[in-house]
Amino acid sequence: MPNRHFAQTQYPILSCLSQRWSPRAFDPARTVSDAVLHRLFEAARWSASSYNEQPWRFFLARREADAANYEKAIACLIEPNQAWARQAPVLVLTAVSTRFTHNNTPNRCAVHDLGLAVGNLSAQATHEGLCVHQMGGVLLEKMRETYGIPAGFDPFTAIAIGHPTSPAAVPENMRQMETAPRQRKALDDIVFGGQWESKSGIF
Repeated sequence: MPNRHFAQTQYPILSCLSQRWSPRAFDPARTVSDAVLHRLFEAARWSASSYNEQPWRFFLARREADAANYEKAIACLIEPNQAWARQAPVLVLTAVSTRFTHNNTPNRCAVHDLGLAVGNLSAQATHEGLCVHQMGGVLLEKMRETYGIPAGFDPFTAIAIGHPTSPAAVPENMRQMETAPRQRKALDDIVFGGQWESKSGIF
């Protein structure tokens, strides 16, 4: 029987994509080694970006290695996220440069490029047997103040990284989300042909 967290894809794709999922239940007893973290951030570093700007920045917090820094990161999450994310051994907060360095004009692709970098990190994490949960529920101004994020950069998201565990590890009101079947929109709903919502004809 296939793992319920593996995507039941319509067409075959790479296992590091089909097996990627975003739990809230992380095993607090299992750490993530420096060597694995090196590979995760190396994967992010080699993501594509507009003009090779590489606008992403990451703040790393490891519970076992630096408890004070970890609590600083936890404090930048909204309370519902704090309730489960503190079980993850690694937290990452993200920021993004808003302007190109070569001409100081607005970089409208910056957030897109941050997403590509985190996508690379997530695929590498899946390959390593880890799970990643991305969070939009962060306190942006607290992030800016806590980490001294300068003008020209925007605080953006948070990421929990670790090994998954039983849904019983999360608050009761979140357990259904841990076990619910994974679903995605049909390809015809997201891939269009000659105009808006017209079928592409390939599916």
